[in-house]
Amino acid sequence: QTPGFSGADIANVCNEAALIAARKSKKTIGKQDFLDAMDRIIGGMEKKSKIISPIEKKTIAYHEAGHATVSWMLQYASPLVKVTIVPRGKSLGAAWYLPEERQLTTTQQLEDEMCAALGGRAAEEIFFGKISTGALSDLEKVTKQAYAMISIYGMSKKIGNISYYDSSGQNNGFTKPYSEERAKIMDNEVTSLVETQYERAKKVLLENKEKLEKLANSLLENEVIFKSDLEEIFGERKWKSYEEEKLNELDSKAEQKKNKKEDKNGEKLD
Repeated sequence: QTPGFSGADIANVCNEAALIAARKSKKTIGKQDFLDAMDRIIGGMEKKSKIISPIEKKTIAYHEAGHATVSWMLQYASPLVKVTIVPRGKSLGAAWYLPEERQLTTTQQLEDEMCAALGGRAAEEIFFGKISTGALSDLEKVTKQAYAMISIYGMSKKIGNISYYDSSGQNNGFTKPYSEERAKIMDNEVTSLVETQYERAKKVLLENKEKLEKLANSLLENEVIFKSDLEEIFGERKWKSYEEEKLNELDSKAEQKKNKKEDKNGEKLD
C-alpha cells in the first residue's frame, strides 16, 4: 500500500505506527497501527471536531461512493483499499487506492483513471441534481491529465503523433511552439475528452444506482468502508492488478507451507 514511497517515507510510517501504538498503551505494534500511520501520513490528521452539516455529510458520502463505484467497475482504474468520510487535512473525505507501479501507461488506462476521478461529481449530479466545490482536486487532476494526453503524449487523432514537451527546458514557457489555431483544437480535444469520461462515469453510476446508494448509506453509518464491504455489495472485482495477483500468490504459498507443517506435526503425533 506504499507505491512510490522512498526508504525515508517508509521509516516515517514505522515511526508514526510506533507513536500510535504507544498512545494506545500497547506493548507491540500491530497491523492496524501501520494502517493508521499510513492514513495519517498520506491524508493528514483526522479532524472529527470539524463541524459538517447532515446534508454536507450526505453529499460527501455519495461523492466518495461515486469514486469507489466507478473504480470498481473499470478494468484499469486503481483497486480500492478504503473509503472514509472522516475529514483529514484539507479534505472532507478520502478514498485510498492501490495503484499499479507502471513503467508505461496506455490511453485506455489513463481514460479509466480519469473516469474514476470524475465519479464523485457525477454521483452528486445524479443523486442531488446539483454539483459542489468538493470536486476541485479531482477536476485539477483530470484537467492536467487531459492536457498531458493531448499536448505531451500524442494521444489525440486530431493533433496526431506530436509532443510539445520540452525536455531541455530552454523554452521556459514564454513562447508557444504552436499556433493559436492549434491551441483552439487542443482545448476542444481536452474538453471533449473530459466530457466523454464524465458521461461514461454517469452511465456506470446509473447502471449501479441501487448498489451505490447502499454503499453511501454504509459510509454514512460507519464513516469508513473497506474493500471487503465493496465485495459484499458489488461482488468480487472482475479484474485483478499485478500487485493483487502477486499478493494472492504469496498468500497461497504461505497457506501451503502452513498446511505441510501441520501435516508433518500430525504424522509425528500418530
